[in-house]
Amino acid sequence: MAEAQNTPVGSTTAGSIAVAAESTVATRMSAPPSFDVADFPVPHGREEEWRFTPLERLRGLHDGTAVATGSGVKVAIEAPEGVTVETVGRDDSRLGKAGTPVDRVAAQAYSSFEQASVVTVAKEAVLTEPIRIAVHGEGGTAFGHQLIELGAFAEAVVVIDHTGDAVLAANVDYVLGDGAKLTVVSVQDWDDTAVHVGQHNALVGRDASFKSIVVTFGGDVVRLHPRVAYAATGGEAELFGLYFTDKGQHQEHRLLVDHNTPHCKSNAVYKGALQGDGAHAVWIGDVLIQAAAEGTDTYEMNRNLVLTDGARVDSVPNLEIETGEILGAGHASATGRFDDEQLFYLQSRGIPAEEARRLVVRGFFAELVQQIGLPDVEERLIEKIEAELKASV
Repeated sequence: MAEAQNTPVGSTTAGSIAVAAESTVATRMSAPPSFDVADFPVPHGREEEWRFTPLERLRGLHDGTAVATGSGVKVAIEAPEGVTVETVGRDDSRLGKAGTPVDRVAAQAYSSFEQASVVTVAKEAVLTEPIRIAVHGEGGTAFGHQLIELGAFAEAVVVIDHTGDAVLAANVDYVLGDGAKLTVVSVQDWDDTAVHVGQHNALVGRDASFKSIVVTFGGDVVRLHPRVAYAATGGEAELFGLYFTDKGQHQEHRLLVDHNTPHCKSNAVYKGALQGDGAHAVWIGDVLIQAAAEGTDTYEMNRNLVLTDGARVDSVPNLEIETGEILGAGHASATGRFDDEQLFYLQSRGIPAEEARRLVVRGFFAELVQQIGLPDVEERLIEKIEAELKASV
């Protein structure tokens, strides 16, 4: 019988590091999912799933007062041959099959969108160029839905780029056929006043591989909920994340990997850097291993680097195991400041203090940036990290 590895949770506030005991996971990790908004009460901030979120800054997305405006967002899709791009109505039977909304905002988004973008990669198609989806905010409020579906043994890379200013609630579905391979890079590079709440649902087919890289820089409030479930045995999921939380920003990533099928794997690694007064990052990593999911192999890790006083991190890895017949399960979380020895070493070699700080942060994020595999996107993200660091000097 495999042994679960449990590591304490790190929580950091201005100038101090506190270690708290591992929290108990709520039954099935969340409230019962539903497409009906009425099934979710209006949150007040005392609920477990909302206790870290500044509800007053969600612009009405959580209580039903937000109304879509014509100037919300524009979606543009560039796709190579072998890909079908459609704009469909709410009644399309393909929508919603990857996952069901798990909170009121996701249910509101599903109930409120008028048209959805559906991107389909044909069976056995192996794309040599990425699919690029540009979501650009134009100052209004919007509700959206996107579906990316891969046929059996298809392979694709998708880049979803969020820019501009908007108040957006949206669901994104990923459906992988048997043996398919999908890599998704979701970049949140919003203007400083944007609000983005999203649920990402991945349904992984037999022997299929799903890789998600979530990158969050901009926005006033960004709250993302990536979720993974398995349609058959042999599926693998990798969830990577990189976030840089600046002064006054709230960035929240709430993961759930639902091991509901035998002999599947998952690995989650999220890293964040924070700087400035009121910078607040939240990472919730939930892994559920159901009784039927024998032979599961899973691990999750969160690392945070606090660059200045006044920043706060809440990092909570959760693991719920309903069977002892697993290959492995574990989690880890750590939050800390710059390593003074690293900085001293670099400075002793003649590297100025500011440059030494940049090198340490770049090294901290390097393994995640390299997971992207697209030189233009990787270069852009490195430049963004450099700009964030220069702004703090």
